[in-house]
Amino acid sequence: MPRRFDYEPLTPTAFLDRAGTVFADRVAVVDGETKFTWAEFRERCLKFAGALRRAGVAPGDRVALLAPNSQTLLAAHYAVPWAGAVLVALNTRITASDIAWILDHSGARLLVHDTTFAATAADAVTKANAKIDTWPAGGDADAIEERIAAAEPFRHPVDDERSMLAIDYTSGTTGPPKGVMYHHRGAYLQALAMAFHMRLDSDSVYLWTLPMFHCNGWCFPWAVTAAGAQHVCLPRVDAASIWRHLDTSGVTHFCAAPTLLTMAVWDPDAHPLGRTVRIATGGAPPTPVLLERLATLGMDITHLYGLTETYGPSVICDWKSEWNALPPAAQARIKARQGVANVIGEPLRVVDRDGCDAPADGNAMGEIAIRGNNVMLGYYRNDDATRLACPDGWFRTGDLGVMHSDGYIELRDRAKDIIISGGENISSVEVEQAITSHPAVLEVGVVAGPDERWGEIPVAWVALKDGATATERELIDHVRSRIAHFKAPRRVVFGPLPKTATGKIQKNVLRDRLRKPA
Repeated sequence: MPRRFDYEPLTPTAFLDRAGTVFADRVAVVDGETKFTWAEFRERCLKFAGALRRAGVAPGDRVALLAPNSQTLLAAHYAVPWAGAVLVALNTRITASDIAWILDHSGARLLVHDTTFAATAADAVTKANAKIDTWPAGGDADAIEERIAAAEPFRHPVDDERSMLAIDYTSGTTGPPKGVMYHHRGAYLQALAMAFHMRLDSDSVYLWTLPMFHCNGWCFPWAVTAAGAQHVCLPRVDAASIWRHLDTSGVTHFCAAPTLLTMAVWDPDAHPLGRTVRIATGGAPPTPVLLERLATLGMDITHLYGLTETYGPSVICDWKSEWNALPPAAQARIKARQGVANVIGEPLRVVDRDGCDAPADGNAMGEIAIRGNNVMLGYYRNDDATRLACPDGWFRTGDLGVMHSDGYIELRDRAKDIIISGGENISSVEVEQAITSHPAVLEVGVVAGPDERWGEIPVAWVALKDGATATERELIDHVRSRIAHFKAPRRVVFGPLPKTATGKIQKNVLRDRLRKPA
């Protein structure tokens, strides 16, 4: 049967083919002292795929990667699919036992790891039940370079655009992690949405502050390539490195959780750059205080929302020019909303327990529900969890929010983070925003603490800015001056906050601390 002239299966690897031709001689990837043009990077990825094929990796096999934000992990986003295999990018901060569990569950036959994680990789492979080959990358024992040099370029065709591209594992804070299955079509469309909304073009320079293993870097490994922009890899993220690249690498874009942004904008080196830098943030609602601070530095921030199950940001607070006339505080309140479906998504819903739409009045709370091309295929080897998460053709996010009359949603809390005190529902997000409006507060996490009289009470865990001071009484009174008294924390605990690899505050850890006997 002749090949159809009116259809080609969608796959995000196609973006590298185009960039390798259109922008062949332009710098594509910078990783420390290593640089590749687009033509060189395309050839490298094709030979990387050839090396995988030569080693016996077959279509449908799973290939795991344990690496920081590096050219190796970036190349794997093309080489592994070109080999016909499925990419499993591993969280670099989990334990060897956790990695072993994921290797077994995914059925990975090969683990490619950066040499900085050699000990963890060796321990994980030893703990895994199946035999797993390992390829070190970087350092003196770089098996990748040798194998790429000896390989021929290879590409396995994508016949089904809804075939599996990657498996991304959730954090597993409430049980074993779940393997979220991505397909080629979803990643292709989500990448285009990110390039469109972040206004990436061939002169953009994207700094890799967001972990590439997290939701496949929100699909930016493919989005940046689609635009022909430049990838700048940052294996270790800290405020000093971010500002160094902002000052010397011409960075125009980066993505980060609010906690990382908080660290960066209050760093002593923070200063206006004299040019616009576009930032996307997600993972937790950014506070109005953080948004106002970014504005003073000349940074244009876009608030995104999504989950691993939705290829990262499926929702965007799409900014309207008429809002520019509003006072800064009012603009910040709007930017704190999660927003509307991105350009390739389906309209969002906020539903009650019966699956009916909540009134779009900005007050009626329900669970955010999503469907469309940028929703997962399902959970790998876990049909029961898939049915539970998608009971009626809509994926239930587990996040509670409201729908405003203009169709913009606003997240109020995770369902598990709502505090029920004396029969009243208290949004931890609302309390957190009241606390962070205090000038001494850097960041905060509010969780439910047990209480004999009220059942639960709000407890705030607070980190202060360097050199700043505040007392428990002062912060409680500050909150009471802004929201209802019953919502104010009854306790304030000062100190650093536990965080995930993606910068989210680990509220499950804070709750566990409160449950432990003194």
